[in-house]
Amino acid sequence: METIPSDDRGLAYGDGVFETILVQHGKPSLWAWHCARLARGCRRLGFEPPAQAVLDAQYSALPVQGCHVLKLIVTRGSGGRGYCPPDVPSPRLISRLMLFSPQPVRWQKGVTVRLCTLTMASQPRLAGIKHLNRLENVLARQEWQSPDIAEGLLCNARGELVEATAMNVIWYQEGCWLTPRTDECGVQGTLSAALMNAGHLSYGTLALDALPAVRHLCVLNSVQGVWPVRQVVDAQGSPLSAHDIDSPAVRELQRQAHALLGYGDSVSFER
Repeated sequence: METIPSDDRGLAYGDGVFETILVQHGKPSLWAWHCARLARGCRRLGFEPPAQAVLDAQYSALPVQGCHVLKLIVTRGSGGRGYCPPDVPSPRLISRLMLFSPQPVRWQKGVTVRLCTLTMASQPRLAGIKHLNRLENVLARQEWQSPDIAEGLLCNARGELVEATAMNVIWYQEGCWLTPRTDECGVQGTLSAALMNAGHLSYGTLALDALPAVRHLCVLNSVQGVWPVRQVVDAQGSPLSAHDIDSPAVRELQRQAHALLGYGDSVSFER
C-alpha cells in the first residue's frame, strides 16, 4: 500500500492533477488522450509531467481480465514553504486500480439529472485541466442523495451550462451535437475531445432558459460512456425540461462514443 507523506502538496493544497481511465482486459481506453491532458495539466501548474515511459509502465502489468478503472495522480511532490512551491519540484506519481461495472441500463433507458444550485467560478488559468482541487464538484454533488438522480448540471455566472459534476454535457441542435467550451471553467473531457477530433462534436453555448427547447441532451465521460438525459429537475424535484432519448441521433452518438471506449456495439434500445 502506497504511503503519501503528510507534506505532499497534492494532499495539502490540491497541487496536482489526476486521470481516471477505463481499463478493459488490460487495455486502457483513450490512453493517449489521458496522457496528453495529464501532461497539459502538469505544465499549466508549472512542473514537468512524468515521462511517457513511466506512465506506460502503469498499465503494463494490469489485469488482462475484467473491467477496471485506473486512477493516476501526479502531485508537485513535497517541499516549498506554505503556498510557495519549491524551485525544483520532484513530482510524485500515485496509482490506484479499482474494479468497475458499467451501467448499461442508463445507456438504454436514460437518466434524470438535477440542476445544481452551485454556480461555477471563472478561473481561466485552471479551466480545462483535471486538477486535484475539486471542491466545487464536491459541494455540488453534496446537494442530493437520491439514487433516482444520476447527475447534477452546473452553470456559470451567466446562466450557461458548463458540465455535470463528474461528466461533460452535450446537446443536439440543428443537426449537430454541441458541448460548452471549457476556457473559463470546467474540465475538458477526454471522450468529448476524442469525439470532437473525429468530427462528431462541436462547441456551442446553451443558456439555461433555452434548455426546454433542446430535443436531445446527454451526459458523458470516458468511464461511464454516454447517458441520454430524459428529464432535468430543480432542487425540489420539479421538472424543468424533458428530452427524447429514442432517436437515431442519440443511438449513433452512443455507438461512436462507446466504440472509442472499447464498449463496442453495446447499446440496445429494446425494451
